[in-house]
Amino acid sequence: MPRPSTIRRTVSAATLQSAEGQAALAQAAEILRAGGTVAFPTETVYGLGANALSAVAVANIFAAKQRPAWDPLIVHVCDAAMLACAVKEISPAAQKLMDAFWPGPLTLLLPKHANIPPEVTAGRPLVGVRLPAHPVARALIQSAQLPIAAPSANRFGCVSPTTAAHVLDDLDGRIDMVLDGGPTEHGLESTVLELRDGGAIVYRAGAVALETLRTLLDSVELHQPITQSTAPESLPSPGVGMRHYAPRARLVLVDVSADNAAQREEAWLAALHNAQKAVGRCGVLQPHGWLLPTDFSGAQYDWGRWDHSEELAQRLYAGLRALDAMGVVQILCPVPPAHGLGAAICDRLQKAARAK
Repeated sequence: MPRPSTIRRTVSAATLQSAEGQAALAQAAEILRAGGTVAFPTETVYGLGANALSAVAVANIFAAKQRPAWDPLIVHVCDAAMLACAVKEISPAAQKLMDAFWPGPLTLLLPKHANIPPEVTAGRPLVGVRLPAHPVARALIQSAQLPIAAPSANRFGCVSPTTAAHVLDDLDGRIDMVLDGGPTEHGLESTVLELRDGGAIVYRAGAVALETLRTLLDSVELHQPITQSTAPESLPSPGVGMRHYAPRARLVLVDVSADNAAQREEAWLAALHNAQKAVGRCGVLQPHGWLLPTDFSGAQYDWGRWDHSEELAQRLYAGLRALDAMGVVQILCPVPPAHGLGAAICDRLQKAARAK
């Protein structure tokens, strides 16, 4: 028999207190308490949530996403009391970061409480936790009265979702419900870090930039993953898989780091011209105002203003999905400077571009 379609309910910050909004939250919370799965908006991307205290419920996340058991999940909480159910100790340095960035897009790897089943952490002693800033996410957690384990709400390895429609493109009929809160704000996942000896190692660059973290910590280093030919026993953190965030089309990155605008434009136009000759239908993530070859016949997506990294981040996943939907076989994308939020954008692009 075909799977039933996923329930879709609309609820936003503006409608949270309405009868319709409260009914949607109540229904979603009941599904979570019963061990089901609910996709919901956060300020980063849409997450696929289940009861973080139940190994059976968490297994439903892995099954829906076709996610391997070695890839750990992030636990979302709504207050200090719920955090105490998920972690067994909070260092002064961790508290300092929480005070600075919570609610918000920062995930901390902390010693897990015995309440959290090993399936959440891939058997590791640390659990990733964060307090999201999105009002719908926080209201859902509060209504369910449960810490919610939630990776991105997409098939494993594919482009993360920034709208409810993206979620349903991947998971309709595979999950119980999606709360449609409109497009997400940041468009990239949270920064994930582990505190070590006065500093930190960042396992995943994200919406909180490394430069910002360095104003509060003695040292901040970016994790350099090791390429493996076999599946790992477990990953040290969510978001460190070598190939991730990938569209169906082949993603080709274009170096546009030339010293002046004329050289940058020349490199970009040459890459597009050569790609159009060599392969089938091309798509481009096109920075606003950049030129295309006069004979270009492929698809394009207006990626946003090149000097506004927040705009590029917010539109990145939507652009990859839109070009996939246009049936392109190859997507060309210029690589932005790897500082500030650009470091997170580059991380996603590099992982998405790895050979299948």
